[in-house]
Amino acid sequence: MKTKYFSIMTLAFMLMSVPLFANAATLYRQLQLGMSGADVSSLQSFLAQDNTIYPQGLVTGYFGSLTKSAVSNFQARNGIDTVGRVGPATLAVINTQMGDGSMSNDSTRVINSVGINVSNNQATIAWNTSENSSAAIYYNTSPISMTEATDYSPFSINSPSMMVHSDLRTSHSGTLTGLAPNTTYYYVIYVKDAQGNESITLPTTFRTSN
Repeated sequence: MKTKYFSIMTLAFMLMSVPLFANAATLYRQLQLGMSGADVSSLQSFLAQDNTIYPQGLVTGYFGSLTKSAVSNFQARNGIDTVGRVGPATLAVINTQMGDGSMSNDSTRVINSVGINVSNNQATIAWNTSENSSAAIYYNTSPISMTEATDYSPFSINSPSMMVHSDLRTSHSGTLTGLAPNTTYYYVIYVKDAQGNESITLPTTFRTSN
């Protein structure tokens, strides 16, 4: 099957061109066929707000074939690999559309209160997580693209990474060094909890000073 990628440019266009859905409960774990729970109901309620994505509109709390098809439709609409499961990349887009479109200063999300301090050759990024997690930062001078996985195998990112820490904590900070002055960098924050659940932010940018 031909793999599709989504980049920061695609995501930016998606956020501008697709209306945000009404506020809903934030999703905290990856979801796929056969799973059940209140978060599956939240996912179904979210998808059902667009009958071109989820025409059946059933809110059952069970992730069956109709929900898988709806997730695939959502992924196709938003330029994400149409794997039919809610992995880290899909989770970031859904949670943004469920909320107000902002990934920072929102204590209800897994990754929140993101702040950055930039100089001419380094950048320090700090954030909190709602649960104990390990963390890494992916960054590049080129737009970042990510490939969603079809199961719980790791998704892939086309950028170098810096491991912030491997132990589990809720307060995180990492400093990227050796950066080029007066340059735009793209970055993604990645965290993983004790159960192996992964979360990422949407790709965003910072620019070093002269």
